[in-house]
Amino acid sequence: MSDFYTLDEVAEIVGVHIRTVRNFVRDGRLPATRIGKQYRVAAEDLSKLTGQPATAYRPDGRHRHVETSAVVEIDAIDRNTSQRITTMVMAAAGSRGGDGPPLRIQTSYDETRARLKVMVMGGIDDTVALLKAVNALAEP
Repeated sequence: MSDFYTLDEVAEIVGVHIRTVRNFVRDGRLPATRIGKQYRVAAEDLSKLTGQPATAYRPDGRHRHVETSAVVEIDAIDRNTSQRITTMVMAAAGSRGGDGPPLRIQTSYDETRARLKVMVMGGIDDTVALLKAVNALAEP
């Protein structure tokens, strides 16, 4: 397949900020080819990142999908509990079924405030299920 996308197009398709896509490329999570001063991402590599077939990104193969995002802040949490919750949330997101948009998760722990922030983006049903899991894990 010879379809390539700019990083701006990838950000729009995946539903994240352009800086996030650049970080994916920089970290090696998303292979990209530099052409002049810009990067291009092959449709196959984009497909591996999102878990959706490459044909889903062509104008003739577009389909409607609904996504949501949520931010959960958990206060008064120690580093070990924060790491346990992060590991379990990432595992839960990775083990979900293949239908629907992929779940994207980012976590951030602020040690000075003893606060864990969990950001979830994805399909509504999967996001709700993950938020319920975070709520159960955060119970003291």
